[in-house]
Amino acid sequence: MRQSTLIGIVLFLTMSHCSDSHTPLIIGHRGARGHVAENTLPSIQKALNLGVDGIEIDIFRCFTGELVVFHDQTLDTLTNSKGLIESFSLDSLRKVSVLGGYQIPTLEEVLQLVNGEVMLNIELKGNQTALLTHELITHYFDREGSQWKPDRIFISSFDWDELKLFYKVNKEVPIAILTEDDPLDAIPIGLQLSAFAINPDFETLTPEVVKKIHQSGFEIYPWTVNTSEDIERMKTLRVEGIITDFPERINQTLKP
Repeated sequence: MRQSTLIGIVLFLTMSHCSDSHTPLIIGHRGARGHVAENTLPSIQKALNLGVDGIEIDIFRCFTGELVVFHDQTLDTLTNSKGLIESFSLDSLRKVSVLGGYQIPTLEEVLQLVNGEVMLNIELKGNQTALLTHELITHYFDREGSQWKPDRIFISSFDWDELKLFYKVNKEVPIAILTEDDPLDAIPIGLQLSAFAINPDFETLTPEVVKKIHQSGFEIYPWTVNTSEDIERMKTLRVEGIITDFPERINQTLKP
């Protein structure tokens, strides 16, 4: 079943993108972070409006157990409040205003908004998120009216222990290994977890590194690629996807 899931993800992404097999998939970083406050429903809707192939979001478990979509460990920088996000109840977080007057959404609200229209890359940012994520997304796979299938979601994290927990209970949903160090160091854990991709800092990629990752059987989804020059370099390296704050820039840099 694992093989069929990976085949499904490849087919879905190929069909949802243009016919040029060398054009990377466009993954909106925290929605469309360059346009609307990150990890908010309006930011995610903006990414959908811009025609992305996928959306990347970050999740934490709040104090009352719900999974909320937010990037930082604390509320200090991005909201009108202060403190560790994991120490707040969901009711309390509902009263917090993200800069620009937006609300912190739950993962469930994001699943309802996107509803399988594009791929969803769920990054496990906080502790104790793997098992809760598994429970929630599998509920949506069986939910009447839901368009979510295992090949339309993939899980990533810098916390490889959380990825191990997720893989222990769920071998249907694909995994991508996040790394900000030498991407080649992620290959062993990628093989251990049957990951389909490695998501590195784009600045760590060279032709030699890309070749070794591809030879090991992984796709590459670098983050966070925003300038025209960097986008073109990633295309030249033939990465499979680009995670970006500005989804519209990927196609703007296409050369005739």
